Amino acid sequence: MKEHEYSNGEITVIWKPDVCQHSAVCLNLLPQVYNPGKRPWINLGDTPSELLRAQINACPSSALSYIENKEI
Repeated sequence: MKEHEYSNGEITVIWKPDVCQHSAVCLNLLPQVYNPGKRPWINLGDTPSELLRAQINACPSSALSYIENKEI
């Protein structure tokens, strides 16, 4: 299964396109992050990690997930 990873340094967002149901929850909650017309279509920018976590937890298909990056 193919996965794509996007990091803001604090968390890494993982997108599994084969699992995505295209419900657009991500687009509706954080349109500044998710833009299917751009490449890459996920751009975390300076979006607070708390908002990203909340949106990812609302993903109905679990196509989006995240991992906490550990400080070195």
